[in-house]
Amino acid sequence: MSAVNSDAETKSDSKPPLPPNMTSKNVPPQQSIDRFWKRFTTKYPGKPFTVLPDNLYAKRAAVQAARNAGLPKNAVASYEQAAATCKAKVEKIVHDCRRLNQKYKDPHFDIEFDFMQWQWYQRAEDCLVALDAGHAHLRPMSVKRIEDIFDEPHFCIDGMTASDVRQGRDGDCWFMSSVCTLSNKEDLLEKVCVARDEKVGVYGFVFHRDGEWISEVIDDKLYLAKEDFHESFWERYDWLTINIPNPDDEYRKVMQTGSKALYFAQCRDQNETWLPLLEKAYAKAHGDYGVIEGGWVGEGLEDLTGGVTSELFAADILDKDKFWADELMNVNKLFLFGLAQMGGRYGERQGIIEQHAYSIMETKELDQFRLLKIRNPWGKKEWDGPWSDGSEEWTPDRMRRLNHQFGNDGVFWISYKDLLKHFQHIDRTRLFGADWSIAQHWTSVNVPWSVDYLDTHFRVSLSKASPVVIVLSQLDDRYFQGLVGQYYFQLQYRLHKDGEADYIARSKPSYFMNRSATTELDLEAGQYLVMIKITASRDKSRKTPEEIVKKTCQTRPDKLMAVGLSYDLAHAKGHLKESGLERKDRRRRERRDKRKVKAKKAFEAQKLVDKKEKLRRLRLEAKEKAKRGNEPKDDQDTNNGIEISIRMGESTLKPSKSQSADDAVGGSKVVSQEGTSKQLKIIVEASDKAESTTGGDQTTSEEIKQPITGEDQQAKALKQALEGNNQGEIEHTDATATSAPDSGQDSEKARSNATACTSASSSSATEGSDETKGQPSAKLDEKAIAGEKVTDTKASTGIGGSANESNAINIDGQLQNLTLDNMSDDGLTWSSDVDVPFDSSSNSDSDSDTEEPAPAPTEPASEQPADDVANDPWNAVCVFGLRVYSKGSQAEIEVVKKLNDDDSAGSKKLDVDDQAADATKKLQKGSAKEEQQLENVGTAPAWAEESKQG
Repeated sequence: MSAVNSDAETKSDSKPPLPPNMTSKNVPPQQSIDRFWKRFTTKYPGKPFTVLPDNLYAKRAAVQAARNAGLPKNAVASYEQAAATCKAKVEKIVHDCRRLNQKYKDPHFDIEFDFMQWQWYQRAEDCLVALDAGHAHLRPMSVKRIEDIFDEPHFCIDGMTASDVRQGRDGDCWFMSSVCTLSNKEDLLEKVCVARDEKVGVYGFVFHRDGEWISEVIDDKLYLAKEDFHESFWERYDWLTINIPNPDDEYRKVMQTGSKALYFAQCRDQNETWLPLLEKAYAKAHGDYGVIEGGWVGEGLEDLTGGVTSELFAADILDKDKFWADELMNVNKLFLFGLAQMGGRYGERQGIIEQHAYSIMETKELDQFRLLKIRNPWGKKEWDGPWSDGSEEWTPDRMRRLNHQFGNDGVFWISYKDLLKHFQHIDRTRLFGADWSIAQHWTSVNVPWSVDYLDTHFRVSLSKASPVVIVLSQLDDRYFQGLVGQYYFQLQYRLHKDGEADYIARSKPSYFMNRSATTELDLEAGQYLVMIKITASRDKSRKTPEEIVKKTCQTRPDKLMAVGLSYDLAHAKGHLKESGLERKDRRRRERRDKRKVKAKKAFEAQKLVDKKEKLRRLRLEAKEKAKRGNEPKDDQDTNNGIEISIRMGESTLKPSKSQSADDAVGGSKVVSQEGTSKQLKIIVEASDKAESTTGGDQTTSEEIKQPITGEDQQAKALKQALEGNNQGEIEHTDATATSAPDSGQDSEKARSNATACTSASSSSATEGSDETKGQPSAKLDEKAIAGEKVTDTKASTGIGGSANESNAINIDGQLQNLTLDNMSDDGLTWSSDVDVPFDSSSNSDSDSDTEEPAPAPTEPASEQPADDVANDPWNAVCVFGLRVYSKGSQAEIEVVKKLNDDDSAGSKKLDVDDQAADATKKLQKGSAKEEQQLENVGTAPAWAEESKQG
């Protein structure tokens, strides 16, 4: 290649300089971030609402939830229904057991069989270990019935009191503290245990879960801390060395008799059983003993009373005198209170155990002292500061007036000031009676990573003015531990008067008790909007429900069945009936996805057909060239010149007659420019007998179509194609530059290669008209036929060889090795926005009940990004519900999936303390002018931002 050609090629391939921080393989920073966020969130949001196959019970629960959604009812109606159901269960079980003369054995929570499975086969104990846990750190040593543990068992002796409570070897101090708190109010614990038959060994309890009461039935088997005599090793040996009759009986009386022998919770009285049975029923309701470790007193109070708990922090109390008078002095009346010490590493501070739960038993004002009676669920370890046992503050009169006795029983008095100093976390639970009514509605929503008020919200209608308690809650995931997934949610909401921009009240953020957010206030009759804000966080170290199901369906089927049923019944609340508009939108999306998949398959199939036709054309052309290379050439044919012109920006390559014989003889190459298009003109005359031509008829070939993607690519592709066929060299210069080849050598090259060029043109014309009529037009693939560049004509033809023969043979040999992989796709790429047909108006508006399932979305592997974000995108779905308690009024709730234009004007406005509120204060009205201004905000990179000015 000549120096002129090299310079021209270099100049033609040159590109404008790239802006800073941008290379040919990447994009501007803003565009890179935009692409990241586009891939960050999944295009197919959702979560499994059922994990068990064909769960008919979950479907029925979904129907029941939708039927009663949003309608008001008495606050105690759900309890009465659950209690009646529980009593009926117990009566049925007692009748069957007496007929069979058998004690009751709970097939769904059989701790004895579960213990033997671990003892014999080392299998995970379903009654002790959560679904996603590998092994149990709780290790009871034996299981027995109540009659084999207690000498004279009684369910309750002298009432259920806080002094009976002794925490066991698990970490459920929060639950024990809630039980202690309940014991201060008359009949609360009796309402939890609604039915029993101690002789048969069956007990029925009720618990509050996700706004409704549920019932649980258990047998009377309990875990013990010591193994049986004949199963032990060291203990058996020690007892056998003692010279006593019947060592096994003595061992049982000492090690396995009375409340002290129990592994979990126990009553102070050695023959009282209500507390360990209550704990067992609570553990069964949640799946196992392991999942009830760790929690908050307020959660336990909600589950045992059906009340609503608010999370308070001592440092946040504005008016401490008002808090004492209005709330603490109403303990055991309107409210129940729990406490928690939050700091430290399981040590103690003046007798207060760090990171431990306590309960407030009583409040008193004594001689201008504000005092509170506190209880440790351990039944020991007390406060040793002012007003502790034996402190100087006590006098015989004060002890009598407060009915206090010294002793290490876990009960102590503390001043109000010291309580706020040493207990940071306070749980306040409001109780509801028959004079309150409740309405609730559940739904589900896809939660974005960015936090803002959602379009989905609730509309509350209040019949008349009344005090209300508004509770926004999510599902209690303790009931289906192991299937929770990777996402956690914190709930907040804002209450608006319908049609007003400013909100009336908003919930406080919950830092530890994230199960619900509550607000108490007085409202007038009317309609209100509850705007929802959900903050989602992700823990990728946790397994997804899909992974847990696949892992445990073979190894722990019974456990998966129990927890999966609880999961399905809970998530059935999120299954609500679609509205007509929602159904149309869903079906329209499904049809769009289906058309996209079909259109893409058709596109790929047509592209394959085009490649096959192109390969077939090239092989036929090669055979024609090989035949014509050995045929004698007619002088009239060989003396004809060919002019090839290319107009940059167009996609055609048109051979035409040369302008003059002089230009043909000289083999001149002319590049001209017309208007805004560049024209590359090559005139070549071929002759193998004469030194010059005088004229004659000129031969033109049929138009050869070639896809052009740019000016530089156009010139370069043609140059490579002609060079690969030894048709001479093409020079590409600017519009004003012209170049003439050397008179001798270059003209000789032109003459020696003319026949090959002419044959290719005529062959293409013939086959295009005969072979492919009615088929998609095949385009000449220059890259496929070019092969390696040959710039030296003599070297390529060999000594004494013909250029035409050598060229035909080389091309034929190269084409014989071509496959479909060598065929280019002419720059055609798939675009869903262009290649997918639009939905017809008739189909898009169809409301037929006949539905076709949407195909699973598929994407070619080559189009999948390699980063972790795209492989595992954000997909957070939360099931939540709104409960409204009203006193003396009726409230109704409905779910609104999308804001109206009138609502969006102020309901989604930023909170007053949001850091962006001031900056956008003038643009929060949602006006048409604002929307127009928002469209003018660009995301162009800095180097092109000048195009956005003005």
